[in-house]
Amino acid sequence: MNRFKASKFKNTTPKIPKKVEWISDVRAGSAASCGNHIKSSCSLIAFNTEQGGGGVLGLVSLDSGNEEKRSVSQLHCHTDLVTDFDFSPFDDFLLATCSADETVKVWRLLEPGQTVPSSPGVTLSPWGGASRERSFPPHR
Repeated sequence: MNRFKASKFKNTTPKIPKKVEWISDVRAGSAASCGNHIKSSCSLIAFNTEQGGGGVLGLVSLDSGNEEKRSVSQLHCHTDLVTDFDFSPFDDFLLATCSADETVKVWRLLEPGQTVPSSPGVTLSPWGGASRERSFPPHR
């Protein structure tokens, strides 16, 4: 009697995407950054960038269409290093960020090709609690 079961995954092989589908030339993170360096929703990819001395996230659309080069938008979200960020599991365009400046901000990102928001919808801080800088626009 064999005490080990045969794995049902023993004959599987990974499916590697074609090189055309790869996203390259993205400089995510730096030696000083901590936490998550890259996150994705079904529509966007967000990552820490080295530009601006911290507090800047890069945004790339997953829908490239016929473009060969993807454009990277920059979201200037904090005054200090962004330590963590994540997309909402229920809304592809809702992004929460936190920073070493002791604030948490919630951003309503727009469809690819539109401008990056200049202010967050909600800012949470240990000094003043929640402040609503502007109301969220209705999502589609």
